[in-house]
Amino acid sequence: MQQVHMGLIGAGTVGGGVWNALQRNGALMASRLGIQLEVAAVAVRHPDRARAARIPARRITTDWKSVVADPRVQVVVELMGGTTTAREAVIAALRLGKPVVTANKALVSAHGDELFAEAAAHGTNLYYEASVAGGIPIIKVLRESLVGNRVTRIAGIVNGTCNYILTRMQQEGAAFGDVLADAQRLGYAEAEPSLDVDGHDAAHKTGILASLAHGFWVTPAQVHTEGIRNLSPLDIQSAARLGYTIKLLGIVKCLGPADTTVRKASRRVRDTAPACAIQASVYPALVPRTHVLASVNHAYNAVAVRGDVVGDTLFYGRGAGAEATASAVLSDLADAVLDLRHGSHRRVPPFVAHEVNGRVVPMDEVISRYYVRLAVLDRPGVFARIATLLARAGIGISSIIQPEGHAGDTVPVILMIHDAPNAAMRRVLRQIAALPVVRAEPMMIRVEDLD
Repeated sequence: MQQVHMGLIGAGTVGGGVWNALQRNGALMASRLGIQLEVAAVAVRHPDRARAARIPARRITTDWKSVVADPRVQVVVELMGGTTTAREAVIAALRLGKPVVTANKALVSAHGDELFAEAAAHGTNLYYEASVAGGIPIIKVLRESLVGNRVTRIAGIVNGTCNYILTRMQQEGAAFGDVLADAQRLGYAEAEPSLDVDGHDAAHKTGILASLAHGFWVTPAQVHTEGIRNLSPLDIQSAARLGYTIKLLGIVKCLGPADTTVRKASRRVRDTAPACAIQASVYPALVPRTHVLASVNHAYNAVAVRGDVVGDTLFYGRGAGAEATASAVLSDLADAVLDLRHGSHRRVPPFVAHEVNGRVVPMDEVISRYYVRLAVLDRPGVFARIATLLARAGIGISSIIQPEGHAGDTVPVILMIHDAPNAAMRRVLRQIAALPVVRAEPMMIRVEDLD
């Protein structure tokens, strides 16, 4: 049987998971592919560190450059993380014409366009299924399965840590800080959790999904990002009373045409559907309890994709962890070795920039419905002052709730707001916060009906 030798850079949680998965199912993969995968060398930072994967010492090195340059190595698997050394290693491999498999969402989201250009220039490919949503094959879905669709909306729960915290807050009525501390103790959250809880990890993944869906590269800086730190048990309870669950969502929406260009093709003029002006955002949102995303709990991920031909689809599974991510890496390895055998590295290119006129709409231009929590003095006339400011801004209130059972002079008030531009909401909330009867910064959460 034909053999393909791979070099593994990084043997931490994911790298160790890939090694163990190959030991478990390498023979199964070989029987299905007709190709046997062999790990030629493994680069690690700390060779003496205890690790879950039992990798023979003779295959371990601290020199990633020697792994990339090894003439036996035909495929390079980058699982070290980060965006500096990892970028250097991936570019070095691509310049040698070696296909690269990576699970590094930060690297792909920040430098994807550069890496894709290097792969094209050197006749090879970059595979990155494991960079988004762990074991869920969402990259392949967008690149291949839905190639005949215009994707009009993506709504994804793509960070397991945040979903775990929000699930616990919903089920137990616990405060964010208490659940976060417990999640850190159990290993669901990092000791320094800001990448997850402030939305940055989800933003990396959302940018990649937006790019694949709409054909122009969306960088992390273009993805409006909010986290879940400021959510309170009262927000969770009030959302439930209103028929909603709060989830941290990655949102990609086509809001309308980016231009009205008419292009020439073949000696005749034809109208082409213009590129989209899109929203690309990460934020906590009220999701109707009747929608399937509201039932995705704990550390699981799910991505709902709407195509103009296929309609609504849902992809669900474990979004992180050694085994789920290793499964996606093995899928990419299978594609890479089959492409090697058939000499078809460009059969499915990593990214095709097919909508050069697409653009990301600034968040201030996005229109949403809103949930707003205020802390106000319990006095007559307070509602009138708040409603007057909203009316002057042209913003309507759909309902008002004042939860009972709060002692003292300050009480919470929940407002549900009709459709309004984000800029208008931000301005009026600043005005409301300046009122002497308002005792805390207003809390605003967008509503995503997903209908």
